[in-house]
Amino acid sequence: MVDVLVIGGGNAALCAALMAREAGASVLLLEASPREWRGGNSTHTRNLRCMHDAPQGTLVDAYPEEEFWQDLLKVTGGITDEKLARLVIRASSTCRPWMEKHGVRFQPSLSGALHTARTNAFFMGGGKALRNAYYRSAEKLGVQIRYDTAVDRLELDDCRFVAAYAGAERIEARACVMAAGGFESNIDWLREAWGQNELGEYPADNFLIRGTRFNQGVLLKSMIEAGADSIGDPTQAHMVAIDARAPLYDGGICTRIDCVSLGVVVNSAAKRFYDEGEDFWPKRYAIWGRLVAQQAGQVAYSIIDAKAIGRFMPPVFPGTKADSLEELAGKLGLDKQVFMQTLHDYNSACQVGHFDHTALDDCHTAGLAPAKTHWAKPLDTAPYYAYALQPGVTFTYLGLKVDETAAVRFGGCPSDNLFVAGEMMAGNVLGKGYTAGVGMSIGTAFGRIAGRQAAAAVFKKMDKYAAA
Repeated sequence: MVDVLVIGGGNAALCAALMAREAGASVLLLEASPREWRGGNSTHTRNLRCMHDAPQGTLVDAYPEEEFWQDLLKVTGGITDEKLARLVIRASSTCRPWMEKHGVRFQPSLSGALHTARTNAFFMGGGKALRNAYYRSAEKLGVQIRYDTAVDRLELDDCRFVAAYAGAERIEARACVMAAGGFESNIDWLREAWGQNELGEYPADNFLIRGTRFNQGVLLKSMIEAGADSIGDPTQAHMVAIDARAPLYDGGICTRIDCVSLGVVVNSAAKRFYDEGEDFWPKRYAIWGRLVAQQAGQVAYSIIDAKAIGRFMPPVFPGTKADSLEELAGKLGLDKQVFMQTLHDYNSACQVGHFDHTALDDCHTAGLAPAKTHWAKPLDTAPYYAYALQPGVTFTYLGLKVDETAAVRFGGCPSDNLFVAGEMMAGNVLGKGYTAGVGMSIGTAFGRIAGRQAAAAVFKKMDKYAAA
């Protein structure tokens, strides 16, 4: 019988497997996907948010604990467990040497990735390189890895793990770490959670999935039905406004539209509906998917002019281009009169001061609702561009409730050999909202904790038997 069973194949699962193996436990990792799709949503990542009190490696200046905490507090609206959040924050300051030991390499913040050189450590080669480095290290250390093995339920004895089932196959282990992701690729569950809006639409029917198609949430739902304590709102998620031409699954980072703060966003009625310049883009990009989801047809349009070109990370698809705003409205199929009035009102309200997209500048609107708080410049320079947006779900926040040991809880009582990490418990820290890179911070911190705790549970049990 293997010591530690790890269910999942992304960042959190790999961190757990590596930590358990380093502690001396035998480890079997079960990945639901085929080998070529391994890694879950971690494949689509670029960086993790890191606390640091002084320049470190590729990270410039300082990003202290309290600032990280305040950034997280702001985006979550206070729906977060401060104790667990601070655990993640502190762990982010010490994880990089361990990651480097397992083959992960870092590079400076990408040009066009706005405002992240101080706060986020970028993976050289992105999430695919990180994933491959961890798999190579795991294989070298003797971690057993099986692909195409989707676990759908666990066998429990009260609140203790006994075995996992992948279809009819029963797999025993002395301890288990679940890191199998949320339910973002389960469209039926998303449809059930979101229900109908006031127009009679099912918003989830128009959602795109930025990440892996394999996160169906089957194990998560099974655990909740088995009585595991849960946390989080099933409609809350890391949800980004992405290019409406993106594929249903696995579009990844390149489908994100990053020019929102440099222009205006209108809905299908050709009207603005939110402040595009509320805060730095890494702190606000993940609210826009939900905002678009609340619009009719779950579609919106990001509008910029020639002055914005070169100031943001270009998406994979070119925008709709026109030589006038009126022509652009026609190409988008929007009401020209309403569109032109919206843009006229915006342009007239712009109070242009000193434009600086690297700071919260003084370019704002006056007497306009909704306001644009920063980076407000008239859209008056041809050519003009538009990007159609739809909600892109990265991962869901409904998960299992934990404490600082990552133990799964049943009626408030922690299991002594069943642990959880990654998206399956991220809702303890992320009740809503998101700030760039914090998902990888959570997965790395709790993956390492869960792996270490699972190994400790195995050896504690062995010591108990030896003493008997």
